[in-house]
Amino acid sequence: MLAAYAAAAFADDPLSALRVGELEPPPTPEGWVEVTVRASALNHHDVWALRGVGLPADRLPMVLGCDAAGVTAEGRAVVVHAVLTDPGFTGADATFDPRRSLLSERHPGTHASTVRVPAANLVDLPAGLSFVEAACLPTAWLTAYRMLFTSAGVRPGDTVLVQGAGGGVATALVLLGAHAGLRIWVTSRTPEKGERAVALGADRAFALGERLPERVDAVMETVGAATWSHSVNALRPGGTVVISGATSGAEPSSAELTKIFFKPLRVVGSTMGTRDELAALTRMLVHTGVRPVVDRTLPLAEAADGFAAMLAGELFGKVVFEP
Repeated sequence: MLAAYAAAAFADDPLSALRVGELEPPPTPEGWVEVTVRASALNHHDVWALRGVGLPADRLPMVLGCDAAGVTAEGRAVVVHAVLTDPGFTGADATFDPRRSLLSERHPGTHASTVRVPAANLVDLPAGLSFVEAACLPTAWLTAYRMLFTSAGVRPGDTVLVQGAGGGVATALVLLGAHAGLRIWVTSRTPEKGERAVALGADRAFALGERLPERVDAVMETVGAATWSHSVNALRPGGTVVISGATSGAEPSSAELTKIFFKPLRVVGSTMGTRDELAALTRMLVHTGVRPVVDRTLPLAEAADGFAAMLAGELFGKVVFEP
């Protein structure tokens, strides 16, 4: 099968660890289903894997990719939920399993012509969503959905700050939040990305770290160290910062502990989402007409170009590969 995979791990030069070529398909475990991939979406998780984060050498080569939409052998159109629980886990929320993993960590991922997943990890692809659109949902869009509607506790009319406009999660937060009646503000490294976020539905755009005209009800934080102090300072007393990533690093110069307990603020961690939340997200998109922003669609054979664009910070929205 054709696949984009990690052949090695290079922290300083992740692209050199990437290979695109033929691999022998792995066997399908009992209770799992083979899906012919029609589209898969690129995430920062894939780049971290090439750096060796969460992917030890004894698991290489490893097919990359968490997100996919495709067709089963019976012709069922599906979206793949990427969170895999430990066989002994019995809870209702897969993200609470301390031994959970994502596709491409312990089991081959979605950047391939076929992928194998547990039958319970498949969600029906509703009519009206394309394979390319659906492939964007399981990581970035599901993360945004949970951040806003499960973790943040915001209500229509509240003001939400999204740190770092332009990425897959950020564009999802803007579109979902605007359609839910939230006032969305964004920060961006460039005026161009800020303007594009406003065109999507954000109310205002600011430079990274810029003083805001008023404090906000919640901050959606995926950038990490570079924006953490700004996120804490931007909140009204009693506000909430929801953190689901740290692309700029996980060690800010100040943890801002005094401000967090004195104001007092809520700090909520949020990771991916459940299969039921993914199904609810697909229904929301069908009912509202909201669709993911796709920066570019590439043949899987040209996957290296998509990885390079992500590393260069040139994206606005998602990169999707088509095998």
